[in-house]
Amino acid sequence: MDIREMRYFYAIVEAGNISNASKRLNIAQPALSRQMKQLEDSLGVQLFERGSRRIRLTEAGQLFRERAEQILGLVNGTMKEMTELNSGIGGTISLGTVTTSGATLLPNLISEFHSRYPNVTFQLWEGDGFRILELLDNGIIEIGIIRAPFDSDIYESISLPDEPLVIAMNRTKCYCGEELETIRLIELASQPLIIPLRWKDMFIEWCTNAGFKPKIVCISDGIMLNIMWTKLGIGMALVPKSTEGLISDPELNYKTIIEPAVSTQTVIVWVRNRRLSASSKHFLDLLRDKMNDAK
Repeated sequence: MDIREMRYFYAIVEAGNISNASKRLNIAQPALSRQMKQLEDSLGVQLFERGSRRIRLTEAGQLFRERAEQILGLVNGTMKEMTELNSGIGGTISLGTVTTSGATLLPNLISEFHSRYPNVTFQLWEGDGFRILELLDNGIIEIGIIRAPFDSDIYESISLPDEPLVIAMNRTKCYCGEELETIRLIELASQPLIIPLRWKDMFIEWCTNAGFKPKIVCISDGIMLNIMWTKLGIGMALVPKSTEGLISDPELNYKTIIEPAVSTQTVIVWVRNRRLSASSKHFLDLLRDKMNDAK
C-alpha cells in the first residue's frame, strides 16, 4: 500500500462511485478498479460492498476511510509547510464550515484575504458541526467554522457576536403565533418542532423552564433539509436568523423567539497545541482585525 492507492481510495469515497472518481483522477475505470482490488488484496479485507451503483463501505472500509483522512491530512499539511518555507506566504488554507455560518461570513473575508495574499488558495469543506470537528481532528482541515457549544479543552477559538434563533414555519400548512415577526417560546407548546441535534438539550431546557415539554418531530443538523421539511408543513424549524437571508421563500415565515430571547454563536476553532500554517495564521489575524473594527 502506498499514498497513491490511498488517494485513489479516498477519491472514490468522495465521488460516490468508481466511474466519477476515474474521471476526476483521469484514470481509466478498469484500471482504477484493479488498483482497488489490489489494495484490498494487500490489506486482506474487503473495503467496498459490491453490487451497488453508489459505493458502500464495509466496516473495514469505514475504518480505512478514517485512517486515510488522518494520513492524507498529515501528508498534505507537510507539503503545505514545505511550500511555505520555500516561497514565503502561499499554499492552501483548508477550511470546514457549517452551511449558514460559512455562507454569511466567508465570502467577504476570503475576498479581502485574497486581495492581500493572491498566491494563497482555499479548499472548503461543508457539513454539520460534528463532521467539521471530525475533519479538524483528522487534520484534513486546519480551521473550522461551527456553532457553539464545543469543547474548549480541545479547541482554541474566536467567538463571533451572538445571533438570535428564529422559528421558520410554513405560512399556510403549519403556523402559530399572534405577532408577524416574533413568537413567545410558550406559543410553541404542542407545535411540531424540527431541532438541530447540537441545540436539542438546550432547547428542551428552555422549554422546561417555560413550563412545557416540546413536541419534537425531527432532530437534524441539516439546515437545508430542515427548511425543506418546514416547507412541506411537517414542522417548524429552529434555525439561526441568518437563514432568513440565505433561504428566502414566500411560503416561509421566520419569527424571532422572545420571552425568553434565545441565541446561538458562531465560533472559529482550531486544534489546541497543533501548529497552524503561516497562511492560516494570517487568515485568523484578518478575522480578528475585522472583529476589532466592528466594535
